[in-house]
Amino acid sequence: MNVYYDDEVDALYLKLGDAHPEGVIEISEGINLDVTSENKLVGIEILHATEKIDLKTILSYRLEIEKKIITKKLSQRALVHC
Repeated sequence: MNVYYDDEVDALYLKLGDAHPEGVIEISEGINLDVTSENKLVGIEILHATEKIDLKTILSYRLEIEKKIITKKLSQRALVHC
């Protein structure tokens, strides 16, 4: 997912995939879903974003990775350097 924010127009866009949108579904005033012809969701546009959500929750992120994945990767690196 990619997040784009344009502060000049106060618009937030969440790009959910690489497919090109072929249609728009307005679910509420200023909140639009970009969809393909098969109705697959590829993006969410939020106009007047600061009035609708707390941008800090969207424009900051936290990465969560399972500990066992990190341990496995570190073990593999140790074997390469031996």
